[in-house]
Amino acid sequence: MFNNDNNNLNSEKNMKLMIISASVLVGLFIYTMIKSDSVMQNGSYFLGIGFILALMVVSFYIQKYKNKIQKIIPDNKFQNKLDENIKQSETSNSENIQSEQSITIEAITSNITFDDVAGISSIKEELEEIVDFLNNPKKYKKYDVVLPKGVLLVGPPGVGKTLIARAVAGEADVPFFYQSGASFVHIYVGMGAKRVKELFAKAKATAPSIIFIDEIDAIGKSRGMGSNDEREATLNELLTQMDGFDAQSDVIVIGATNKIEVLDEALLRAGRFDRRVFLTLPSLQDRTKILKLYVKNKNMNFDIDKLALDTSGFNSAALATLINEALLNMIKRSGTSLLEEDINIAKQKVQFGKKQSNILCADQKEILAIYQASKAFIIKQTVSLFDEGISSDDCLYPSKSQLEQKIKNNLAGSIGLEVIKKEPYAVFESEMQVAQNIAKDIVYKYKMERSENDIIIRLKEELKVQFLENSNEVHKLKDTILKDETIVF
Repeated sequence: MFNNDNNNLNSEKNMKLMIISASVLVGLFIYTMIKSDSVMQNGSYFLGIGFILALMVVSFYIQKYKNKIQKIIPDNKFQNKLDENIKQSETSNSENIQSEQSITIEAITSNITFDDVAGISSIKEELEEIVDFLNNPKKYKKYDVVLPKGVLLVGPPGVGKTLIARAVAGEADVPFFYQSGASFVHIYVGMGAKRVKELFAKAKATAPSIIFIDEIDAIGKSRGMGSNDEREATLNELLTQMDGFDAQSDVIVIGATNKIEVLDEALLRAGRFDRRVFLTLPSLQDRTKILKLYVKNKNMNFDIDKLALDTSGFNSAALATLINEALLNMIKRSGTSLLEEDINIAKQKVQFGKKQSNILCADQKEILAIYQASKAFIIKQTVSLFDEGISSDDCLYPSKSQLEQKIKNNLAGSIGLEVIKKEPYAVFESEMQVAQNIAKDIVYKYKMERSENDIIIRLKEELKVQFLENSNEVHKLKDTILKDETIVF
């Protein structure tokens, strides 16, 4: 019935258009006839007039007998198919929206504790304070101390950010709401913001509780880094919810990211993510503890300290995979104890899927150790084997000597390695780029020098002299970092 009405309506519109078109053309020909008698002498003129008159007659007859004609002409199957597809699309969209709305957010109970997470001794103290706050809020509230609203875990993939968040929830024995940043990104504008609102409402209803948002950069990117109305609406709702936290709500938000540099400044300001915990690849001692945890209560016959030494650059997830692959190989050969051969086979499998720059042979490890030892000698700060970049407090009003020292700090690794190995190496190009950017600022921003290249060349020469005069000290630091993977000042 609906399709027949559509066909009738379309036919009427087409007929009216034909009549209007014919009338316009007749008017044009009459006007031309009046203006130019010479046109009358051309036979094609009368042919055109006849054609238009015939067209008008046909149009009137079609209009008069349209009901009979519609019975003769079959239904427009293409139009019917198009209407059917539109209906199906609308039904599908409606079902998708309903399914999005029906997704419920439920808390989970974590049975993981700090005993199940090895290699986090450096950050455990901060996390234990949060746990104590959740367990004994009265101890803090009597001094008007409030729970931090947010803790941001920052570190490369695989270092255990999610596991640590679960451990905090398990230690505190509170409800744990897990969501990934991608789960808030929807096709339909407003659905992500609605999900954020629902998440915070449920967390407050079951307080004390923990909200954990993994890969928070999926929704927390700086506004202006690519226009996306849905993502920005979701981010705005997240900011509003964290601002609207009651100081006594006993809900803490833990976020995890490996791209803190892309996060919106409003998300990082005090009052939202009050604390930032930086996680790095596990050191030698950390890897030993992690491996001992993974082989706990298992029969083994291999040197675990040697394995920890051989797995430089492995994160905790890679170490877990290594032990799991070794156990699979043990089962395959019908063994009952983990042997060195199981470890070696597993190591080969893990290395194929791992970034090659972190799987170091002895020569590569020595190159990286000399680089980091040279850097540590100049900056006089704690340096680990895989550290990239230099942490330093930016001075509000820097002097020229302070800016030049920053350039030296970033060039130190490359120049020290070049002096000791007698040729230049490409290790961390990001530090070279930072040095170049500071030199540009000295010339173009602060107008302290005329040439950035002259600055770089002069400071490189000064560093070369320092390393030539103190090569023995650099070698000692190199031996230390090869042994402990960390130089502590």
